Amino acid sequence: MIGYILSIAALVVAIWLGVSVGSVKVPISTLWDTGADKIATNIVWKIRMPRVVLAGLVGASLAIAGAAFQALFKNPLADPYTLGVSSGASVGAVATLFFGISVPFLGIYTLPIFSMIGALVTMLLVMSFAKLVDRSMKMETIILTGIIFSSFLGSVISLMIALTGEELRQIIGWLLGSVSMRGWSFVQMALPFMIIGGFLLGLNTRELNAMLFGEERAKHLGVNVKRRKMMILIGGSMLTGTAVAVSGTIGFVGLVVPHMTRLLFGSDNRHVLPLSFVNGAALLIICDLVSRTIISPTELPIGVITAFIGAPVFAFIFFRQRKKGGI
Repeated sequence: MIGYILSIAALVVAIWLGVSVGSVKVPISTLWDTGADKIATNIVWKIRMPRVVLAGLVGASLAIAGAAFQALFKNPLADPYTLGVSSGASVGAVATLFFGISVPFLGIYTLPIFSMIGALVTMLLVMSFAKLVDRSMKMETIILTGIIFSSFLGSVISLMIALTGEELRQIIGWLLGSVSMRGWSFVQMALPFMIIGGFLLGLNTRELNAMLFGEERAKHLGVNVKRRKMMILIGGSMLTGTAVAVSGTIGFVGLVVPHMTRLLFGSDNRHVLPLSFVNGAALLIICDLVSRTIISPTELPIGVITAFIGAPVFAFIFFRQRKKGGI
């Protein structure tokens, strides 16, 4: 219970700071004060609130996807970034922008759907290739395979950037990661898929706990391992693909948040996933606030801030695993 109280409190503070602090300071009371200054109201409801909500949704999605992948693969180094899922989602999204793909009956959902397809296909390819290399599918094999696919997909993205014309600035700005000037339309674009992906993962928290003891043990406990693994992979890929589609590539959130959540509040996935969801939202809202205020009026890409936090934590986790005799 204390974990939920602290996490929700951190999220409330993050939202308050995200809405109030900026080049123009706006009191949080503007949210409910009908007599507030019209300029302040526009700043809050048309600029800052959609940005805060989108940052929260992206952070929550990446964190819960990372928590699920770490539990599924039984390793704290697993996350959408290290497994290559983010790169696959990036290729799907960049290809949509590069070729100007617009499916009429999908409308605004074209970008997230192609991004999700890229994420899921990459995840399946990584798993298939890792199985060909090592039938026991050790975690180090899966992560190295993810790095190989990330490198290859990165070169595909670089090729599209080299061939592009006037879309170059849009693609590069998107790749660096940002929730700036997205507006409520991007929230509307992302929300349905994030709800479905989060629901799929939420259905499998008990099964993730069972699979921590090994797939054979989970089968004896009545878990349909193959079906549940596919649900988790689809849910995690859906969340990652949607997050990448609306904000670009933002690394390390899915690595740092679940790991710190487990350290602070235990490893029961029935609690790790919802707590990671809340903490991921809080972290990315704060990172976005830092990105737009640290060298104001210039704005840093949010991916730069998360990398500054995530890279040292990644090194710490790797060192800790080595000391334990892990990968």
